[in-house]
Amino acid sequence: MAQAPSAQAAPPRSEEAAAPTQAAPAPPTGPLTIALDACGADRGPEVMAAAAKAVAKEGIRVRAFGLKPELEHLVGIERVELRRAEDAISNDEEPVRAVHNKPSSSIVLAAQDVADGHSHALVSAGSTGAALAASVFSMRRLRGVHRPAIAVQIPRPEHPSEHVLLLDAGANTENRPQHLVQFAYLGAAFSKAVLEVPRPRVGLLSVGEEPKKGTPAVVAAHEALAGADGLEFVGNVEGRDLAAGTADVIVTDGFTGNIALKTMEGTAKAVGGAIRGAAKSGPFALIGGLLMRRALKRVSSSLQPDTTGGAILLGLRGVTVIAHGSSGPEGIANAIRLAERSVREQAVQRTADLLERSGASRAAVRASLEQEGAKAAAGAESE
Repeated sequence: MAQAPSAQAAPPRSEEAAAPTQAAPAPPTGPLTIALDACGADRGPEVMAAAAKAVAKEGIRVRAFGLKPELEHLVGIERVELRRAEDAISNDEEPVRAVHNKPSSSIVLAAQDVADGHSHALVSAGSTGAALAASVFSMRRLRGVHRPAIAVQIPRPEHPSEHVLLLDAGANTENRPQHLVQFAYLGAAFSKAVLEVPRPRVGLLSVGEEPKKGTPAVVAAHEALAGADGLEFVGNVEGRDLAAGTADVIVTDGFTGNIALKTMEGTAKAVGGAIRGAAKSGPFALIGGLLMRRALKRVSSSLQPDTTGGAILLGLRGVTVIAHGSSGPEGIANAIRLAERSVREQAVQRTADLLERSGASRAAVRASLEQEGAKAAAGAESE
């Protein structure tokens, strides 16, 4: 297919041993280019084609990476450049091994395209683990960052235009206190730069509001965050606070965050089904349901993954947005828009600046926690 030349494979490199790749270009005043992994969407390549058409009308350029059958659906779309891959990575494969073993896969080539400066950001609706691994290997972490985190926008039902940022939502199943502290800075920087929250309030997800409630890692992180510079820390928050607006950024480990997110998605779906069932339970209920139809539809729409577009991977030297696998055309388009807006607002640079100004680098956070631990040990001995 002449429109889709094979992209040159670049084998993944060790994040620590690799020489720095070229940084993503500074945001230009003209159109931005988004690298799109065209493989892996649950609803097929037609979704990708519809999304590409939608964002093309807004002036966003797309470089689509995929197998020949997927790319055929994108032929002839304005502002879309096709780059053929030889492989794809499925959800059933072990992500890190697959990224290493398939250097010509769509997600690896797309991530490398951003690292090489040909595209400004990456969007994928395929394997989350593969997108994470490919992004870390190609774009690399920001200096001083322990681990990247997946950040998800949770809409507030009472205020659909407002969102709470939850991280980590699945990148790291186990976290140390210093990781949670850095997640707070990563989330606050993104919330301020992209979500336009002037002074983001940061909460730490736990089993109670008291500072000593939670696992040892959560308790230690609370102590560090309570005295952290450059953050408006509001203390511990509970699961009921996720969409309540108690905090603008809620920090947790990836295992807990992913379960909380999936629980909210399942609950929203169940409640929606219950309301629809109740509205059909009798003639008067049906009339009431018809009268409330528009309002209920608005609330339901605000809770759909398509509305926010996807999760963003924070802590890297480039922008990666991971769309929900079941996203429709609007969901993929919104993921591309989120990636474009993150680059426009210089989310990566502003995050790096906040980490440096606040002393939240890897070494600084570790030293702070060691100091807190020494104080706690000294207090225990004195007792």
